[in-house]
Amino acid sequence: KLQYLLETSAYPREHEQLKELRKASVEKYEHLVMNVPADEAQFLSMILKVMNATKTIEVGVFTGYSLLATALSLPKDGKVIAIDPDKEAYETGLPYIEKAGVAHKVQFIDSNAMAAMKEFLDNGEEGTFDFAFVDADKENYINYHEVLLKLVRVGGIIAYDNTLWSGTVALADKDLSQEWQDRIGVNRILLRKLNTFLAEDSRIELAQLSIGDGVSLCRRLK
Repeated sequence: KLQYLLETSAYPREHEQLKELRKASVEKYEHLVMNVPADEAQFLSMILKVMNATKTIEVGVFTGYSLLATALSLPKDGKVIAIDPDKEAYETGLPYIEKAGVAHKVQFIDSNAMAAMKEFLDNGEEGTFDFAFVDADKENYINYHEVLLKLVRVGGIIAYDNTLWSGTVALADKDLSQEWQDRIGVNRILLRKLNTFLAEDSRIELAQLSIGDGVSLCRRLK
């Protein structure tokens, strides 16, 4: 079903530089686990356009597939601030961002995400972001949430990636083999905790979607 969706709706409309970056990421890293799939990027792109977003933040970049998709979706004067301590992976995607003609929209920060976001708050940028996308260290998702609720404006959206973790968040420990538990690690537990936390957070409107590896959209209410 997923392959049908990708081949019918996502890949035919995938921007040429996104296609090139996706292939380059596979060639260098041999997998795309850390990049969002094309259908998810397509969905997020539509969200950004419907919102008329002009200023966004991305926590966790890898080679920049979702970053490039975001930059392509923003207006000419739009800005996406991308934070990741792995500059080498980002530089894998940079030539494709430049080739697509959207490098002027991207500000990459080679830093710890929490430190960078707190600096934005210190600089008076509270409530100035329309959208945030988080695809980073799962143990800090809830910590990021608290800061992003200040950075993102009321009515803005925070999107968390991987919230289904290959569907394992829905399974009990007894239903998972030891091999599978070792493979998915502690992130399954962390994401289950996040999902419960978000469901109980009265500051947001929540929609959890089964696109990609699970995306949770949080619209700030107050």
